[in-house]
Parts: sequence; C-alpha cells; structure tokens
Amino acid sequence: MRPRSRERRAGAVQSTNDSSALSKSSLAARGYVHDAFAALLVPGTARRAPLIHRGYYVRARAVRHCVRAFLERARAAAGAPRAQIVSLGAGSDSLYFRLKTAGLLAWAAVWEVDFPDVARRKAERIRDTPELCALTGPFQYGDPALSLCFESLDYRILGLDLRQLQRLDQALTTVGLDAAAPTLLLAEAVLTYLEPDNSAALIAWAAQRFPNALFVVYEQMRPHDAFGQFMQQHFRQLNSPLHGLDRFPDVEAQQHRFLQAGWTACSAIDMNEFYRCFLPPEERRRMERLEPFDEFEEWHLKCAHYFILAASRGDTLSQTLVFPPSEAFPRVNPASPSGIFPANVVTSDRHGPDLKRYGHASVLLSPDSILSAGGFGEQEGRHCRVSKFHLLSRYCDFEWKGKHICSWRTGAQWDGRLYHTMTRLSDTQVLVLGGRLSPVTPALGILQLHFVESEDTSTQDLNVTVTKAGAEEDTTLSRWRHSTTEVSYENQKYLFVYGGRSVLEPVLSHWYFLHVGTMAWVRIQVEGETPEGRHSHSACSWQGGALIAGGLDTSEEPLSSVLFLKPTSCGFLWESIDIQPPITPRYSHTAHVLNGKLLLVGGVWIHSSSVPGVTVVDLTTGFSTEYQIDTACVPWPLMLHNHTSILLPEEQQLLILGGGGNCFSFGTYFNPHPVALDLSSLSAGQ
Repeated sequence: MRPRSRERRAGAVQSTNDSSALSKSSLAARGYVHDAFAALLVPGTARRAPLIHRGYYVRARAVRHCVRAFLERARAAAGAPRAQIVSLGAGSDSLYFRLKTAGLLAWAAVWEVDFPDVARRKAERIRDTPELCALTGPFQYGDPALSLCFESLDYRILGLDLRQLQRLDQALTTVGLDAAAPTLLLAEAVLTYLEPDNSAALIAWAAQRFPNALFVVYEQMRPHDAFGQFMQQHFRQLNSPLHGLDRFPDVEAQQHRFLQAGWTACSAIDMNEFYRCFLPPEERRRMERLEPFDEFEEWHLKCAHYFILAASRGDTLSQTLVFPPSEAFPRVNPASPSGIFPANVVTSDRHGPDLKRYGHASVLLSPDSILSAGGFGEQEGRHCRVSKFHLLSRYCDFEWKGKHICSWRTGAQWDGRLYHTMTRLSDTQVLVLGGRLSPVTPALGILQLHFVESEDTSTQDLNVTVTKAGAEEDTTLSRWRHSTTEVSYENQKYLFVYGGRSVLEPVLSHWYFLHVGTMAWVRIQVEGETPEGRHSHSACSWQGGALIAGGLDTSEEPLSSVLFLKPTSCGFLWESIDIQPPITPRYSHTAHVLNGKLLLVGGVWIHSSSVPGVTVVDLTTGFSTEYQIDTACVPWPLMLHNHTSILLPEEQQLLILGGGGNCFSFGTYFNPHPVALDLSSLSAGQ
C-alpha cells in the first residue's frame, strides 16, 4: 500500500473511534452502563438509537467481564507482581477511570496505545478536565521522544502505530511495562482494521513477549451471509475495510489462529451466547426495559456477527476460565441440506418500482396479482413508513411487473403501519388487522381496503379506498407482530388472531376469533394446554385449523415449537406436533403448507452459525429436512427476515417479497426486488 493511501486509511480508522466514543457516551447517558467519564472524554453529544445502545451495551459488558476475570485471577496469584492492562487501539475509552473509581487499580496499572493524533487528543482532554485529573493524580504531559503522551503513577498513554512492533516493544519497555508481570492485552475492534500480516505479527509478538498473559479480542466475524456482506460493504465505504474475515470467518477459526500463534489456551463465543450465558437474568431484564425496542432481528444478527475471545499463556492465567462451558445456550447444528431451491429475481428496475420495504404485509389478490402494503421502506428518495401500496402483476409465465398505487382521495388514509396482517376477503377486498406506528404507538382499528378500476379508461390503474371497519376505540387489536389465520368452525369462516406484542406487554399469549361474515368478535371454545406467548411467529391454515411455528418468547429467546390449533366438534384443540429432528428455534420467518408439508422460510436463529434456508416438515410423519437456498443468480445479498412470501402451488414457486432491516450502525438494507424460489425439487422427491 502506498504511503498516502496508508495515511488515508489510518485517518478513516481513527474516525471510527470518534463515532464509537459518541455511542459509548450516549449509552451511559441512557443508563445502560454506569460511566461518568465517557462524556468527559469526547467533544459533543449524540443520541443514538436503541439498537445501537444494545450493541454497545453487550460489548461493554463482555469486555468488563474479561477485565474483571483477569484482575481477580491476577490478584489471587500468590507473590505475583502488579498486574498490567495494555489497551491496544484504546481511543477515547474510559476504562482506566472506571477501574480507578471502582478501586480495582490498587494492584494494577493501565497502558494505552493508539495513533499519535488520537493519543495526544486524549491526553489534552484529560489535562483540561479537572474531574479526570483528580483521578490520575500527579502526571507528566508527554515525552515525544518516547511516544509518551501522558504519564501518571498507574496510567500511561502512548501514541504509536500498532503496525510498528519494534517501536511498540521498545516504547512499552522504556515506560516501565514489565513483560514478566501478569498482563491483559485488550483489543476492541482493532485487529480487524489491520492487514492480516500485521495482525498476525501482533498476536505472535504478544505471545512471545508476555509469558503470563491474557489476550482479549472483540471484533466482527461471519462475512459471507447477507448481513455480513452488508457489514463489510459499510466499512469499505468508510475506507476502513475489515481485514482477515475471509481467513478467520468464525469463532473456531479465530481460536485456531491464536493457538497457532503460541497461545496455550483460547475460548471464544459470539455475543448472543455471551448475553444469554454470562449476564444475570435480572440484568438482562433491566436493560431490555430501558427503552422501547422493536428491532429484535437486527439485534440478534448484530450479536451473531461479533465475538469475544480470550487467549491465555502462563501458569497464573492459563487456568482462567473466562467463558466456562454452559448448557444455557445449546448449539444446534441443522441437518445437512437434503436439496436446493434455486432463487431468481422476477422483476427488475425496468419492470416498474421496486419493493424496498420490510415489516409489511402481502396478500394474493388473484393468481396474477399480489398486493403489499405498509412497512418501513424507501419512498421518494427517503426512508420512512411507506404510504404507497405496491401491486405486483404477472405479465408472462415467469416474470412480474410492479407498480405503486395510492389510496383514493375518499375515505380514510393509510396510516403507515408496520407488522400488521392482511387477509383477502375477495378479489377486491382486503382486511387489515393490528400493526404499529412506532414501538409506543399501536395502529388502532380494523381497516378494509377496496380496489376499483380507475375511471380513466386510458389507463389500467387501480384505486384503493381505505375504510375503517370497526370502532377506533376498540383496543382488541392493539398488537403487532401477531398472526391472522383463516380457520373453519361449523362451516363458518373465522380469522384466528394470535400472539404478538403491545405497548404494555412484550409478548401476548391470548387469541381472538373474528367472524368474517359479520365482522364480529366471537368466543369459541379452545381446549388443550395453552402455549407460551410469542410474537414474530408464523401461522398458516391447514385442515380447517392453524399451524403456529416458532416465534420469540418473553425473554427474547427464539422458539422451536410447532403447534396445531385443531378443529373439533365443539371448537378447537391445541396440539403440539412432534418433529424429528427438532427444528432450529427461529422467528421472523414465513410459512406455507404445500402437499401436506409445512415450509418454514428464512427467519432468524441464534443457536446455529448456519444461515436459515427452508425447513420442510412432513405433517404426516413429523420428519423434518433442510433445503438450502441457492442465491447464485441473485446479484445482491438476500436477507430472509422481515419479508413476506406468497406460495404459487400450480407453478411450484414461492415468491419472497421485501425484507431486510436496520443493520446496526451499518445502515438500512432492503431486498430491492421480489425473488422466486423454485420448489419443483420438493415434488420430485416425493
């Protein structure tokens, strides 16, 4: 790399520190962590979104867990010298001040290393802030010859490039680091910004230099799935690409990396596992109640793409079980795929407007037309709650054309709801139930959509009239992320509304029946054990009843159960379907029944490192198989959550519409066009 290019890249990496520091300050301001110093170390303020807060919270707790495990072990070692913490790429982090306030530096000292400009700015900030100076005690302000920007009795800040290992080694030795003392090396989102050769050299240098050490790393992984591709694209656009992910894509590869470099023991877990296994339930509940939150898919995907690793050397620290095995988070390895469903794009830019949205609902109006409404998406060049309806029409055997249609000027206006359901009543009528406008504002009332052809005979456009079908003050459907399924009782059609969440309750377990003919809520007897509450599950009609699969429970844990609301002579009966092998717990998927088989499409799971494809369950035998989705012909990452899907049984196709989400701090991603899965291999295998 040329020197000028290297300087630009270093500047881009340094800018990630400024963004991270503002996020940490916002995190503390909202009460996620106790940190009175984050705001003092960064100029300015910024209010981050709840999803960003959660991501930085689990990072802060994981690093805190490792630091405290190291300090406890080092202090317990008889006759050991004072412990040392070396924070590589420390940036504006407040670790020293938090440890000092907690009284944890009586037997330890902190060294920080970062780019010279970053280190100097931090030293100046400390010098000019009385609250910080009061904790450091007497200090000297820098010696450029030693790359030393700040020095007190137990705290030193060095301005060095981590790629220059010889200078780093000399400078640390000169300012008093004892290589023989118990040492914690901490690298939060640092190694991945170094070229692979540079990071490999740093890991090997640390193993050789410190015989009694713990190396803790927090950074990204899993670059190959759709979320990982979008994550990498984000950092490339910032001119700070992530390095080494292809070579070390998962925790197993990262562990092998450190063991090969001379570390004697190594453990690593993703952040979903850390959150579930190493934070007390009461602490998780406290955090989850701090802010309204409804981005579970992106929260779990973010945690699945970051890991925390602890590698150790030496007698004092090699027995430090930073992440002891836990049965609280069982890993699930789905069976090897039994087949492949090829995916193909069925529209393009020249075939009308795209369908960039998620959290919407879709319904098959006729064999050749599909309506999608609501959700969050791209409209008129901005991201917002979508007000336009999208109509997808077939214009030849395997190609579809999309267009936007607006609500007609008479009647009510579409309110821009998300996570609602839509049910076809006829070719020209659709019923809309539930949904939300924000995580604290439910969309109240039942809406009916009426479709009529335009009065302008020169076009073939449809007009949509929105009417309210029930009293607006009716709070029966003050819920979202629920399901609505057509069922039959005494030869009458009903809509079975189940689960979801509301402003007051994070998970709902009750249900309602809506008589389609009269639009009245009715009571129908339901026997059997009441299933646990859930939201973001799937539901589809089968044999006059409803199949409910997966979902997220009250502790934000994905579920694996498949339930059947079975019709009986006096109402319905809850039955649990025994599936072998058991399906991987999941949510935010879609489901359909085809030829006696339940198809679970996509979704999010956290107990497996693989990517959900299509799980097929034989409803007669209970036998389940996995099918992989071949996206070779889809020229962009295909995110299979927050989507809708429409089954076309005659064509042996499944259309996937929309999908995506707000991908942590990387930006918002939308699947741009509908995609068709070819299910013909499923019929061929019967």
